Amino acid sequence: MKIPGPRLAVRALILHENRLLLVNAWGGGVSDLWCAPGGGVERGTSLPENLAREVQEETGLTVTVGDPALVNEFHDPGGSFHQVDLYFRCTITAGALSPGWRDPEGVVTERRFFSQAEMAGIRFKPDSLPAAAWGQGILYDPLEPIIR
Repeated sequence: MKIPGPRLAVRALILHENRLLLVNAWGGGVSDLWCAPGGGVERGTSLPENLAREVQEETGLTVTVGDPALVNEFHDPGGSFHQVDLYFRCTITAGALSPGWRDPEGVVTERRFFSQAEMAGIRFKPDSLPAAAWGQGILYDPLEPIIR
């Protein structure tokens, strides 16, 4: 049995009025975990193009994709899942969060901006998310176990 290689995904760090946009990490109310919007990379499309598409689908926002800010990887220690997320700083160029918006894939059901202080009161992944969003340069967050 061949074990699949790591999955590659892109995620957006979108600060608006010094608040970070996060989405629910698991659909269907499975978890209260939050993460940055984004998703899997499609072959033959650039990382920024993939990210702009994912942000549009999950939030209804149009963004400009900027510099990379974080490389994070996580895995299921008891299984074969392993994902590498590349986080990019992004700027909103059109749109606003709307209660009527629906993710076409139905995964994202909640979208919200959080201040840095509010992040202390929620569960989110990766642990380095605030440092990447409000910091500078590029960070690397090594392999961590997936959680729900």
